[in-house]
Amino acid sequence: ALVGRSGAGKSTALKLVNRMLVSDRGRVSVAGRNVLELDPIALRRQTGYVLQEVGLFPHMTVARNVAVVPTLLEWPTDRIEARVAELLNLVGLPASDYATRWPHELSGGQRQRVGVARALAADPPVLLMDEPFGALDPVTRVELHAEFRGIQSRLRKTIVLVTHDMQEACALATR
Repeated sequence: ALVGRSGAGKSTALKLVNRMLVSDRGRVSVAGRNVLELDPIALRRQTGYVLQEVGLFPHMTVARNVAVVPTLLEWPTDRIEARVAELLNLVGLPASDYATRWPHELSGGQRQRVGVARALAADPPVLLMDEPFGALDPVTRVELHAEFRGIQSRLRKTIVLVTHDMQEACALATR
């Protein structure tokens, strides 16, 4: 977890990992490789990103939002459909109930869950999370923290979490 005050550079550091920003000094490595040596588009497609505001596409159903990266990677349709169903179930939103819904029909916690599913869709080795629980009410935050810990224990991904909340960092991070 990266913890600090607003304006301290936490989100900037996260954006350096997937080359949304490029550093003018120092080195950022993913899986032992300097990110400047990697194709930025390929790097971003292999790096899940969860935003505080979620960033779901309002003109796409939940299923299509989750399927964005696998579609860009030209996965076969049946593989995409299976992955979408798997991930929606993983985040507690059964595909049979949620796949055809629109983002405006979901609560904030449900939208956040869809954002996590979308970030995991292509099975990236690294997941970047930029204050993903900051805009949620306290009860929903606690619920999502517990779900997040369960997902992390099952998937065993490298996750970089940005937060200004020290309690959240202590609850979710290993470092």
